[in-house]
Amino acid sequence: MSPGPGLIPGMAASRTVASVYGRTLKPYTISAAPCECKTRIERPSPVKADIAALFQMSVEVEQKFLFNSDTVKTIEEIGVCVGLKQFHDQYFDTPDFKLTLRDVWLRRRKQSWELKCPTATVNGTGEPGREQSLCTQYKEITNLPEIYQRVKEFIKDACEDGETEVTPSDEDDSWLGKMNLRCFAEFTTTRRSFTLKGEQGVQIDLDQADFGYHVGEIEVLVPEGGDMQSAQEKIRHTAQKLGLNEERRVEGKMTVYLKRYRPEQYATLLSAHVL
Repeated sequence: MSPGPGLIPGMAASRTVASVYGRTLKPYTISAAPCECKTRIERPSPVKADIAALFQMSVEVEQKFLFNSDTVKTIEEIGVCVGLKQFHDQYFDTPDFKLTLRDVWLRRRKQSWELKCPTATVNGTGEPGREQSLCTQYKEITNLPEIYQRVKEFIKDACEDGETEVTPSDEDDSWLGKMNLRCFAEFTTTRRSFTLKGEQGVQIDLDQADFGYHVGEIEVLVPEGGDMQSAQEKIRHTAQKLGLNEERRVEGKMTVYLKRYRPEQYATLLSAHVL
């Protein structure tokens, strides 16, 4: 399933955004060989790789932003390009949206699985939905057996009756069918990543999805139990450096994808205050 034209390796992807929230944005370009960026396809960035080596579950604190050519120029001046990669994502849920109604997102990128959960939901104390702030906080679980157990807890009544326990693996997708999980979104993203000079632990990603949407992210990964307030302060400080002045949360790739290609699911999540 591919909703729109994919990006062709070796070619530049360009799109002009006429107006967003009443502002006119200049054209921008994400190139397959930008400035002095070291191109390594599917190689984890230094920020994520260092933390992932120590923690299988971390908290991702991020703020999305809209960018144009002026924003990119500022990022190139104050940051260091650490990589360019292209990746293909698939997202899974039950037909009645048992995961996404909890703001829980099950994703496969290449052959690796990840479960993103709001921090309160992971601890079993939260209700579906999220705080209406510019920053979001999700726990990232990358261990497949743990992902399987947590998904089972979320969708107990969706599992086929009488099925025996399975041991999930990257090579065997049969557990998806047994849990009535179906792919509801699939798209390819080209990402250009930066770290900031003099700002430890902050990463800036510029994403171009193959269905024609571009969005930036300022991200800090925090070990479970780490200092969330400090992470949010780093993000605010970085946003100021970039000259960002967002007054509302910017839509992510998934929100735009659902709005365009899965209107029923989008409307359901919107009414449940998940989006």
